[in-house]
Amino acid sequence: MARKKSGKYAADKFKETTQRIRDYLDEVDQAGLSDQAITWAYEAALNKTHVAFEHLMEECLIVALNNDPEPFNKATGITFPKHMTQKVCQYLVTGGKFFDYQGRGGLLGDIGKFTGGKKANPQHYLYAAVQNPKYFHALELLIGLRNYAAHESPQSKLVLRKAIVAYRLKITSTPTNVQLAGTNAPTAAGAWLKKQQRFAYILDRLDALADEIHQGAPY
Repeated sequence: MARKKSGKYAADKFKETTQRIRDYLDEVDQAGLSDQAITWAYEAALNKTHVAFEHLMEECLIVALNNDPEPFNKATGITFPKHMTQKVCQYLVTGGKFFDYQGRGGLLGDIGKFTGGKKANPQHYLYAAVQNPKYFHALELLIGLRNYAAHESPQSKLVLRKAIVAYRLKITSTPTNVQLAGTNAPTAAGAWLKKQQRFAYILDRLDALADEIHQGAPY
């Protein structure tokens, strides 16, 4: 029998994964690797972190839809019954493909579709946690860095540049052209992450987000 989906369980599993990633990075840092090898190793850890975060979000959305389909009913104009099977909920969340979203804003839009978003009263625990400004930079950096590492496209480079400038300026909005002037994106995502405990910052914030999800989830 398949394990029943649980927000608390998903948050715990996420933190188990981030601890393994921390341990892996400690090994990388102590292995005497070349600069290029360390950069690529950090990008591998970045990808694992992003996948773990996607799994956390997907599982929490499946739980939300299974518990209360009413927000999704309103968003789609279709009436779905309560307590659908996990496979049906997963199909509705992913569209039969894989869980994907366009940045932090797109993620919040997807969460809102299944939970009622900022208009819900009270707000769903998942939406409230992810939209919390204290996780803004970690999410923007995680998504921006992963996409740049995966695609190395001009578009992903610009998105990452904006995320890094916002992080440096400690602002939770898109930097203006004036703020962006004279700045550049890093040559590689891993090259930026491996310095100044930046990966640790992202992991710390994501762990705190998982703790907030664990606290808010009913089970």
